[in-house]
Amino acid sequence: MDATNKKLPPRERKNEWPKYLAWAFVAALIIWAFVGMPAFAIKPNAGQIGGSIMSGIFHPDWAYVYRGDGEDLVSTLLQTIAIAFIGTFISAIVSLPFAFWAANTKHKFWLVTRSGKFLLTAIRTFPEIVLALMFIKAVGPSAFAGVLAVGFHSVGMLAKLFSEAIENLDNGAGESVTSAGGTRMDVTMLATIPQLLPELISNTLYRFELAIRSASILGIVGAGGIGTPLIFAISARAWSRVGIILLGIVIMVTLVDFISGSIRKKLI
Repeated sequence: MDATNKKLPPRERKNEWPKYLAWAFVAALIIWAFVGMPAFAIKPNAGQIGGSIMSGIFHPDWAYVYRGDGEDLVSTLLQTIAIAFIGTFISAIVSLPFAFWAANTKHKFWLVTRSGKFLLTAIRTFPEIVLALMFIKAVGPSAFAGVLAVGFHSVGMLAKLFSEAIENLDNGAGESVTSAGGTRMDVTMLATIPQLLPELISNTLYRFELAIRSASILGIVGAGGIGTPLIFAISARAWSRVGIILLGIVIMVTLVDFISGSIRKKLI
């Protein structure tokens, strides 16, 4: 008889009860999670509305693609790309000093690094849409509020990535500059930055890809970009316009991801 078909000894069978108890606990937890869940309330006209939405999406409003008034699909998509690009570009520059602050290889005193990492974590806590609402109160509903929201949140993300790249650097080049009589600034400019440059560009491009998605929805709260006409079209139930806007977002995100990914592959 095959060894795998033999019955387990009594002691091994006895030791299997914790596994069955764990599975029973998980099953009971899942059942308890669904107990008391409110019933799904489906409106009588849900089928009609769903059909209108699908019809509009598959029959997009092609006349909205370009009208020359600055409020068409092409113009708002370009504004979305501009919001993401400017916000990411500014944050990439601002993030550098924060990255050196948070990198644990640049400070002997642990509190300096911990305070930098804590600040970056605190910045990343705020979602872009919350930041957009806050900046709208300060500068008014505009694309500038979207740039500020994307840029502020990107500082926390990029500085974290930059600091990790700094921590993984080979210190050989820096030691060579120091042995030749170079100062800390010389080490940074002649050894650290040249080694970091490919990682900095790659991480910035990756963040730009994410910023495009964020900028696409910031217009919902009035921070410019494609989100503004999208929420207006949904409110007016203009599903054909919703369809062309969604199609434009898909094409924009796909092209940006492809171009950015191609550049990052050549850098790394």
